[in-house]
Amino acid sequence: MNSKHSSDFVVIKAVEDGVNVIGLTRGTDTKFHHSEKLDKGEVIIAQFTEHTSAIKVRGNALIQTAYGEMNSEKK
Repeated sequence: MNSKHSSDFVVIKAVEDGVNVIGLTRGTDTKFHHSEKLDKGEVIIAQFTEHTSAIKVRGNALIQTAYGEMNSEKK
């Protein structure tokens, strides 16, 4: 992995069914490149890479990073 990209992990735990976790690409055109749907209690551990510049979370989830913990909210 290139040292300019973070190797930090992001832990996402679904608080309810139907949480979407979406990986977005790097580069001049940001695009979706991966998507997962989590049910209540399921956990995914994600990492920023040379291909992934952002992670989008839709739905009610607990998100933990080395920088802190937050909750996403449902609309």
